[in-house]
Amino acid sequence: MKEKYPELQVEALEIWYNQTNQQRFVEMSRQHGLQNAGIPLIIIGDTVLAGDVTITARLEESILLEKARLASCNTTASAPSAPATSCEPVTTLTPQMIVVPALIDSLNPCALSVLVFLLVSIAAAANRRRILLIGGSYIAAVFLFHLLMGIGIFTFVTVTGFSKVFSLLGATVAVILGIITLSDVIRNRETFFLSVSKSGKGLMAQYIRLASIPAAFVLGVLAGLLGFSCTGGIYISILALMSRSLTFSAGLPYLLLYNIIFILPLVLVTLLAAYGMSPEKADSWRAEHKRTLRLVIGIVLVALGVVVFLGWFG
Repeated sequence: MKEKYPELQVEALEIWYNQTNQQRFVEMSRQHGLQNAGIPLIIIGDTVLAGDVTITARLEESILLEKARLASCNTTASAPSAPATSCEPVTTLTPQMIVVPALIDSLNPCALSVLVFLLVSIAAAANRRRILLIGGSYIAAVFLFHLLMGIGIFTFVTVTGFSKVFSLLGATVAVILGIITLSDVIRNRETFFLSVSKSGKGLMAQYIRLASIPAAFVLGVLAGLLGFSCTGGIYISILALMSRSLTFSAGLPYLLLYNIIFILPLVLVTLLAAYGMSPEKADSWRAEHKRTLRLVIGIVLVALGVVVFLGWFG
């Protein structure tokens, strides 16, 4: 078939001795809903051919169908071992599709405001080293919470094969949260619906007053947990996009990239506070641009939800 169709890209994966290929085989089998899959196994676009008899009978037919489908989409054929291809404008995730939403999410007032209040409470009495340690403890907790949350959700989706259900649910949540956020901005509300509750703020205030390294770490976990309704919308949308086309091993670098970008403003504020800038200035900037940031976040949430929907139904 390779000689007959030179444009066909073939990737053969040996799974008896190669553990990496074994993992890919398991993940791809789950992704395509295969139970107790064996070899030989050929995946061409959305078509899965399992076993000698099926492959012999249907291989050329499947190649021709995939060529016709790709030609109608005006795209090029992808490798048979890649995730299922489609005609949607967005078929796979790119670094740019991670970086931009992550940057916008990183400026979300929820996670930033907690750090600012923490730094304000220690700025007058703490030296540079203590500011860096306490701020770093908080940032490490925020990073680990969001990363582990993403890994947990993404692992569950890839293992269970619920990628389509999850992505559609994620898209629905993103659109709803986006509309709520935009509604709050348009109505010029002082208190946003997607924010940490009063009881949650009270609990975090206790750890802010302690102003110790362990307390800062616990505060970071609480900020991630209690503020997930505020900061989690874009993250869930990205996880939904990832579940459409990526295996866990392929998606992990994207999760790391997203969360590294997510904490960049926290790192910057901590460094500025340690080297002399008043944390109140950062808080002033946050308060001044809060409504604009919420507007952008709302637009991005709706846009991401639409992209996921178009990916399945477009």
